[in-house]
Amino acid sequence: MFQESLIGLLIIMFLVEIYLFFAFKSFITNKYILFGCVLSTVFVMVFMAYNFFFFDRNVGQTPLFMWSVGLFMLIAFPRVIFLLFFLTDDLIRLMGWIVNKLRNTPIEEGTYLPARRKFIYMTAASLATLLFAGFVHGMTLGKYNYKVIRERLRFKRLPQAFNGLKILHITDIHSGSIDNKEKIEKAIELINQQEFDLLLFTGDIVNNFHWEMDQWIPVFRKLKKAPLGNYAVLGNHDYGEYTDWKTEADKLDNLNRIKAIFPQIGFELLLNENRIIERNGQKIALVGVENWGARFKKAGDLTLASEGLDSSIFKILMSHDPSHWNLEVKDHSLHYDLTLSGHTHGMQLGIEVPSIGLKWSPSQYIYPQWAGFYQQEDKWINVNRGFGYHFYPGRVGIWLEITVIELTQS
Repeated sequence: MFQESLIGLLIIMFLVEIYLFFAFKSFITNKYILFGCVLSTVFVMVFMAYNFFFFDRNVGQTPLFMWSVGLFMLIAFPRVIFLLFFLTDDLIRLMGWIVNKLRNTPIEEGTYLPARRKFIYMTAASLATLLFAGFVHGMTLGKYNYKVIRERLRFKRLPQAFNGLKILHITDIHSGSIDNKEKIEKAIELINQQEFDLLLFTGDIVNNFHWEMDQWIPVFRKLKKAPLGNYAVLGNHDYGEYTDWKTEADKLDNLNRIKAIFPQIGFELLLNENRIIERNGQKIALVGVENWGARFKKAGDLTLASEGLDSSIFKILMSHDPSHWNLEVKDHSLHYDLTLSGHTHGMQLGIEVPSIGLKWSPSQYIYPQWAGFYQQEDKWINVNRGFGYHFYPGRVGIWLEITVIELTQS
């Protein structure tokens, strides 16, 4: 099924390339440049097809595989811009030609306007160039462009002793993808520079395999210990679901080795369980569920994770997939005050300009809560945009996130 879809995509791209070749001929007079564009597209398509057809699930996403995805996006998205502009113009001209034919109106010379066509080409070229530059930036500087996001949330139910509690939230390390030790070390330093009482990680420490973290354990071991503890939960990638295992025992062994990573880097892993955090005689609950997603593995058990808790205690829930909040958590009778999630990465592609309220990503058409803070009455969720990257080796407009959340009484 997957290979058939890939073949279909390549056929569509080939047809688009033929269409754009004839569209470009009017503007690119140098045949070497014209054929160079075509050959570069063919090379990228062949490169991607090779990496997808011979993708080894037992090895996972190699740097070569991810670069094939990156190069494909680098050429495909700008071509979509040209296609939309040229195709719209051609459809308008075709409709005009059909109307004239039906009315038996003579088609005057000069109906085809070269000046308009050139304007369309220049506009499309400008937008495509910006998009191309954005993807180049995303695969070079953007994929390690860490942002510290600070947010103050107010809660009526928050005990006085926890007024001003600061939580540092990270998620989605994807250690099988990250490749720059110096950049990661600087990100760890950036985390350690922040003031926080709790350090919480909400899943996807690897892509598939426990050994992906081997070289990174000494780096993440440098994370400072929060006064009230460092806690973590698992994400969908941590279960080894995206590879072929010889036996279930091998898969379970991989999962157990992944679980064993967390104490090595200073985290306590919560597996459908909770911890009571006490300060000055008052208490709040930290609840950690295993992955629970609308589309992915459902290992989470909110009832089991909340055992011994009632609705009166203030709760912070760690749940990797934000679809859990939307489908089960936000209307739950036990009342989960703050949920921390990740998973979406904001699809690593989008536009965010907070100063004017602009926030868009294809991710929003899949997840109602896809990046940032969302509120329903007195309940909140933060969907962290992630610490690493996956599949596409970069970030375009949706940057890596380190979140510091301060809880206050309202």
